[in-house]
Parts: sequence; structure tokens; C-alpha cells
Amino acid sequence: MINVKKTFLPPFEEYISILKRAWDNEWITNNGELVRELEQHLKSYLNIKELFYCTNGTIVLQIALKSLEIQKQVITTPFSYVATVNAILWEGCKPVFVDINPDTFCIDADKIEAAITEDTEAILATHVYGLPCNIEKIEDVAAKYNLKVIYDAAHAFGCSYKGQSLLNYGDVSTCSFHATKLFHTVEGGCITTLNENLARKILLYRSFGHIGDDYYSGGINAKNSEFHAAMGLAVLPKVDSIIEERKGLTKIYDSLLPDGIERPSFKLKDFQYNYAYMPVVFQSEEQMFRVKRNLEAKDINTRRYFFPSLNKVPQTNALNSSCPISECISSRILCLPLYVGLKQNEIELIVDMVKKNLK
Repeated sequence: MINVKKTFLPPFEEYISILKRAWDNEWITNNGELVRELEQHLKSYLNIKELFYCTNGTIVLQIALKSLEIQKQVITTPFSYVATVNAILWEGCKPVFVDINPDTFCIDADKIEAAITEDTEAILATHVYGLPCNIEKIEDVAAKYNLKVIYDAAHAFGCSYKGQSLLNYGDVSTCSFHATKLFHTVEGGCITTLNENLARKILLYRSFGHIGDDYYSGGINAKNSEFHAAMGLAVLPKVDSIIEERKGLTKIYDSLLPDGIERPSFKLKDFQYNYAYMPVVFQSEEQMFRVKRNLEAKDINTRRYFFPSLNKVPQTNALNSSCPISECISSRILCLPLYVGLKQNEIELIVDMVKKNLK
């Protein structure tokens, strides 16, 4: 079987040797030595001032909204994983969908201003597949209307724009370290900010609002464990080689895929990509389903990532939002297999199956 994703696992002995430190300390949670070490290594690798390692990529979105005191309308994208809009709804806010750019599949920054109302408090945009949103335009609009900016950078670990990690933009950025991501800690995520006062709030919100016996605010449990941090410490030194291998596999795909297959635009100025996904868009939904079914018949798994457009999920239907570009692309898109260890002959088989089912 060829899966759409395959978790990268470091040598078992390396993981165990790191984990043994926590075992010997008999300290496996509550901001242990490995968690603190991973945070420092991540700050150094990403060149980020304030970073907090948390339990997953959804809870950090919730903390972002809470720490920025967002309570009303949030302009967001319909083309993202459902966690993005769920976090908005879970925090009691109202999502306002703005359609996407047909080239990058990120929120169309040129359409944001028209969606702003007196209740708009924030923009929550996703760097889709790790491709950057129109950061300059979003910053201009946010400054004009005094809005907060949150970037869901779940896919963007290792991506940089204008010499900075994509996690260095916005009032807050978040990332997922789920096992399917190119850098992972089995389960996990992080939240970043350049604002020291905001960082203090995030630190407290992550851990019930207290430090020792001193209580400062409300909060939740978003702390991660030494077991998860040990995986991150074992994987992080290999990230550059992981990205390089994925880059090579992507080049093979791009050299073999036939005309008529759309791809989001990866050739952006001053941008370095992490090759996190292999999305392809077919000419019709029927064509996409035909390819998907026939690949599955050969034990080759793909994923409709993202489907459906988030303005069409049950929890947002009452908003009656129309996002025709997102709806069209989400109906025709598939992510093809891409992971460390995928072989060239396997890619050739996948592309050959795609070609046969396009006829």
C-alpha cells in the first residue's frame, strides 16, 4: 500500500536515548526539561523570539483568539482544514468567509476589505500547503481598520518569506506538529508572537493561568509531555534533509504530470518552500473521482485536502456564505502521496495511473 502520508520516524535508539533523560528525572509532564529544550531549539531553528510548545495545532488557534481578546467577527478562509473555523466557532466568534486566490489557494487579500464590518476584530488566514498569504496586503488592511492578524501556519514549518520564517508574521502565528507533518512530535503544535506582553498571556493560558501557587488569569491545559518533546528533539535535526528529499520527489512529480493538471503557484519571489504536500487539481470533479477510485483499486491512497469548502460544512451552513472559487477547487483537488521514503518508481506508477484515467 502507498499512503498519502507516512510519519517520519527517527531511529528508535535515538528517540529512546533522549526519552531516557526524562525517565531518569522521573519528570514526564508539566513543562519538563525536554519540553523547555525543544522550545529553545525551535526558537533557534526558526529564529523566533517567543514560541510556546503546546498539545496540538487546534488548541493554539483557540489560545490565539483568546489571548487577543477576539469575541466578535473573524474574517477567515474557506479553504483550510476544519480546525481553523472550528476554533473560531468554539471561542464564540463568528467566521466571515472571504474567497481564495485562484493561484495560491490562500485567502484573497484584495477581497478582505469589502468584508469588514463594525464587528470585525481579526483576520485569521491560513498559509495553505505552506504557501504564504499576501502578507503585505493583509498587514495594510489590518493596520487601516485596527484588526488583529492570526496566521494558521499549520503547514508552514520550514517555510520562509523575505528571509524570515512564516511563523514570524502576524500578531500571532500557530503551527501543527501532528504526525502527518514534515516536522512532528506525534501530537503537538506551537504558538508564536513578537509581542512580549502577549507572550506572557499565552504562557499563562497554556497552563491554567498560574505559575506554582501564584494565580494570574484563567487558562486551560495546553501543556505537552516529555514523550512528545523527545520525538521533536529526535526529528528536528533531520528537518533540512527531510525537506530536501521531499523537494526531489516533488520535482519528479512535476516532470511527469501531464498537461491539464493544475497546481498552486509555488514560484513566489523571496519564498523558500518546505514541499509539505502534493496537491493537484483536475478539470472536473468527475475526473477527480475517477482518478481517486482507480488509484485506490491499486492500494494507492489520496486525500481530498481540503474538502469540503468550509463555508459548506454543517456548522457554517447557516451563514449562507458563497465562495465559488474555493468551492470549485475543493471539489476537484487531490493530494497525492508524498513522504520521505517514497520511491521514484512508485511516483511513476501513480502518475501513470493519473494519465490513464484522464483519457
